[in-house]
Amino acid sequence: MQEIRFDDITGLEAAVSEEFGAFGPEKTVTQEMIDRFAELTGDHQWIHVDVERAKKESPFGGPIAHGFFTLALVPALRPGRTFAVTGYASAVNYGSDGFRFLAPVPSGSAVQARSRLAAVSAKPKGTLVTTETAVHVVGNETPSLLYKGLTLYRPPKG
Repeated sequence: MQEIRFDDITGLEAAVSEEFGAFGPEKTVTQEMIDRFAELTGDHQWIHVDVERAKKESPFGGPIAHGFFTLALVPALRPGRTFAVTGYASAVNYGSDGFRFLAPVPSGSAVQARSRLAAVSAKPKGTLVTTETAVHVVGNETPSLLYKGLTLYRPPKG
């Protein structure tokens, strides 16, 4: 894996790509996980937590994961990367340039993610990196989630 220093803007810009990297490991989304997320967030919409009703009435044939639960899984999915950012003191979640829920994640399905470096810019407090991540139900070409995350890599003090 190629290592690129957080403050090597030219090196990071060279890693920007339209192509996504390899998929990371698979993770199965269980009904128990969906129910626990509902408890944590207070989002008990039947399409997520009422298995019998979802089997009868849902256009998806059963319960599906919350979109925000799918988003919350991104760090656990550890999308494959072809490079590693090095030399920074801290990496801070700076927000998002957007996300879209494009396909459902049915309860019991396995998901995996892949990512690409979308943009890089120097900022007064460090280097801002935009990574686009696609989360797919294993075997589905259409991603369930497209997420553009922003990370600020901050320099060591001194």
